[in-house]
Amino acid sequence: MNNTFITAGVMGWPVAHSRSPFIHNYWIQQHGLRGVYGLFAVHPNHLEAGIQGIKALGLAGSNITIPHKVEAMKYMDWVDPLATRMGAINTIVVQPDGALHGFNNDGFGYIESLREAQPTWHANAGPCVVLGAGGAARAIIVSLLDAGATEIRVLNRTHSKAEELAQEFGTHVTALNWSDRSEALANANLLVNTTNQGMRGEEALDIELDRLPTSALVSDAIYIPLETPLLAAARMRGNTTVNGLGMLLHQARPAFEAWFGVMPEVTPQLRKVILATF
Repeated sequence: MNNTFITAGVMGWPVAHSRSPFIHNYWIQQHGLRGVYGLFAVHPNHLEAGIQGIKALGLAGSNITIPHKVEAMKYMDWVDPLATRMGAINTIVVQPDGALHGFNNDGFGYIESLREAQPTWHANAGPCVVLGAGGAARAIIVSLLDAGATEIRVLNRTHSKAEELAQEFGTHVTALNWSDRSEALANANLLVNTTNQGMRGEEALDIELDRLPTSALVSDAIYIPLETPLLAAARMRGNTTVNGLGMLLHQARPAFEAWFGVMPEVTPQLRKVILATF
């Protein structure tokens, strides 16, 4: 067994609320590894120094969270092509020669969370409706396309942002007006909310689900609260729902494997540990 003590963490501003240390330190303990995962509060003005510090301190790497996901890319020696398409990174892995490689595992985490909730779900079984046009929406759109989605409808309060995504990602992605969000659910296979509406302290998402087939998956990138008003309404009408916790747990797996050499599992016990932190 490798006897090296491995250190990694998550870099953001603010970062104290992050659940990532609970996830990674649980796995370190579970697999009997020598290591630790910590919190790195790095102000945007000090991002370059913070990222160089990963190398200087001998870390295995770091997760990158809000607001650094886009900015951090410019300080990488190499960025994975998938992360380039997503326009952001969420994981840095230090190579044996000290080079910093950037990855984005959010899309992997998202698709895994859907498959966990409904193993028979397929991206190409019908239109996918994405609400929002920020970083999370981008990562989800790329991962849905890679999973085989042939029609993605994007709706955002600022229509021009949805339009930009549609132009960038081509024929399979269409931008619709925010005012048409309830109509856009007709014959959908998936509805995903990536906006902050429904988050604790924010107003609920205003959408009518009448046209959404009950066979559709309804997911929310939010995990505080675990059941947003959108997910509660969808569950009441018989849709399978997926909160943002699954995405958070599953995106951590490839990063953990890259740093610690073990591909961990998302188990009921891990969920219990994380739920206890809410």
